[in-house]
Amino acid sequence: MLKITRKDYESLCHHGEETYPHECCGVLLGQMDGDVRSVAFIARCGNTRIDSPQNRYNIDPRELVRIQREGRERGEDIIGFYHSHPDHPAQWSPTDLAEAHWFGCSYVITCVEKGKAVLTNAFELTGSDENDKKLVDEKIELA
Repeated sequence: MLKITRKDYESLCHHGEETYPHECCGVLLGQMDGDVRSVAFIARCGNTRIDSPQNRYNIDPRELVRIQREGRERGEDIIGFYHSHPDHPAQWSPTDLAEAHWFGCSYVITCVEKGKAVLTNAFELTGSDENDKKLVDEKIELA
């Protein structure tokens, strides 16, 4: 389960609206307690994809390392990632699965239709390696 405050939830939805018609992306930081990931901080990232930012995203590895370092200084770990799907369902795509590598993390997707965030879903990356990984539905609990 992913626990997130209403303020942070709305923030990631607004991020998708602001970057429309391109995908937004960011990192979720917080704590993990069993199967519960609790978001303490959302780090907005720049989408570095220049070939197809309307349906793909990439987070610069240097930005990710900086975010991870800053989170650790606050006692937080990377517990997930988020991005938007402009005019496409809030469902993971084959590309999303292929590019997901952080096992045990949440992957949050917001559908942004005509500039308005309409639905957000979360998925957990499960499996033991790249050959058996899956994105499975995850409940979002607003705190």
